[in-house]
Amino acid sequence: MPESISHLVSFIYSAEERGFSPAARRLGLSPAAVSKNVARLEQHLGVRLFQRTTRQLRLTAEGERYLHEVAEPWRRIEEATLATRQGAGQPGGTLKISMAPLVGRTYFVPMLEDFLKRYPAIVPDLHFENRQVDLVKEGFDVAIGGGVELNEGMVARELTTVRSIVVASPAYLERCGRPLDPDDLARHDGIARRAVGSGRLLSWTLRHGDGRQAPVDLRTAMVCDDPEAMAQAALAGIGIAVLPLPHAQAFLRSGALVDVLPGWFVEGRALCLYYASRRLLPTKTRVFIDFVVARFEEQGLARQFITPEGVSGKG
Repeated sequence: MPESISHLVSFIYSAEERGFSPAARRLGLSPAAVSKNVARLEQHLGVRLFQRTTRQLRLTAEGERYLHEVAEPWRRIEEATLATRQGAGQPGGTLKISMAPLVGRTYFVPMLEDFLKRYPAIVPDLHFENRQVDLVKEGFDVAIGGGVELNEGMVARELTTVRSIVVASPAYLERCGRPLDPDDLARHDGIARRAVGSGRLLSWTLRHGDGRQAPVDLRTAMVCDDPEAMAQAALAGIGIAVLPLPHAQAFLRSGALVDVLPGWFVEGRALCLYYASRRLLPTKTRVFIDFVVARFEEQGLARQFITPEGVSGKG
């Protein structure tokens, strides 16, 4: 590899991996060699690209601007090289995927056995996190989730819409009574949800199939920023919760939670596959997207995100 290119790639990988050591593993070099390459690039450019401390590596403002300019062109070169090498052969390489934790573990990880049988040269690298990732800057091939802001050059392929319902444990309903309609919720303790990004408490509007609408008005007994924690609080009988159906379905089936207001739901965000809109989409990314879309339809998974299961009237 020409010296100037090795300097550039060392910088890009160090920025994406947030450290010289992981970049070195990716390049097959020593951390010292990667650090030296970056230093030589900084000397050539006449600017400092990273702020270095003993614990972390952070881009400077100049480094951010430079990465924005060079990362995408280099990725296209990598993709063109990989596509040429692969030709008509099997797609391969590491596929870096961001997934919402529970949705990823429950619905997408089980698909991977068949995917890997079909494409054994692909290595899924799964990251489970409740945050919006920057696909290009952080080097992700695909993100699976909802509510991701579409930056320039990104595509969202919708799989389904995620609905939420009002749930409570049978023990809570036995102790406090069961709401008969949305207006009754004001008499009950609730488990509120705080948005991770803004820190604000979320508000919900219930909808009914007949066109009626009503606000969710509960006394706040607890605040969580994670729907899995909300589900556990509801199971413990702390109060009523508005849960996305993927987080509620297993408990509805077992009877551990009850759909308190059958027929009422909160319309949520779309569940999407997010990926970079590139003229030359890597083969490994394209086959993964096509596989997930087909499997989602074959298994009828969309229904589980919009229709409560289990015995709604229990409790």
